[in-house]
Amino acid sequence: MQSAKNTKRVTSWHLIGAQLAMFRKAAGLTQAALTERLNVGEDTIASVEQGRRPLQLDLAILLDELLDTKGALAVAVARVPQKERFPAFVHDFIDYEQEALTLLSYQNQVVPGQLQTEPYARFVFSCLYPPIEEDQLEEWVAARLDRQRLLTRKPRPMLHFILEESILRSRIGDPAVLREQIRHLRACAELPFVGFQIMPMTTLGHAGLAGPMVLLETPDHDHLAYIEGQLTNVLHDDPDDVSVLLQKYGMLQSQALSPAESVRLLDRLLGET
Repeated sequence: MQSAKNTKRVTSWHLIGAQLAMFRKAAGLTQAALTERLNVGEDTIASVEQGRRPLQLDLAILLDELLDTKGALAVAVARVPQKERFPAFVHDFIDYEQEALTLLSYQNQVVPGQLQTEPYARFVFSCLYPPIEEDQLEEWVAARLDRQRLLTRKPRPMLHFILEESILRSRIGDPAVLREQIRHLRACAELPFVGFQIMPMTTLGHAGLAGPMVLLETPDHDHLAYIEGQLTNVLHDDPDDVSVLLQKYGMLQSQALSPAESVRLLDRLLGET
């Protein structure tokens, strides 16, 4: 996975990771030994040292005690600029996304970015509060559309999307924009490398009530998960965490309408709008 792994930006998390690696080696510990002493996931220390995972303050304090580093890691974590706490990982996820072998996406608020039309994307960004400036909105719309290169990339990725029916029946925004968006989804659902399902509003309960998720497999067969929320964007690479989310997604597939039923629902919605 050359382009995604060899072009990473150097962030505070990379520097903290290098610092941790130096302290660990000075203490005569392997990554496995340190992981065992801390009772954390197998890949946690490796991820932190590589700058792929932010070092949480509580873990930094434990590491300082264990490695006798006199609070150096905790101080470094506390001084990470706010703007670096999440965005670097979001950008890294987009890098991974463009080279993904498979990508699975469940959304409960808006159409996933990979399938948004330009008017729909523009409307979504226009709803942000506090509002963003016009030039920033244009920049974000262009970046959103650029991510859709995933749909024309060769070799083809295997993509699967699950959307809540409520997204497609929303009365928010211009009905013409939503109609164009549904028509675009209908076309995407016909692509041979795209799986598309709708979670019906009549479902009494399902495995995705905790919120949206995006899961992917890299060319190196690593599995990642991206969770986005209010003021929070987190990239998970711990195998245990990703495994739980994969189980959730599998259950969602069994609870949603079949691909054929989902396409028929899109056709009905187009007839209603």
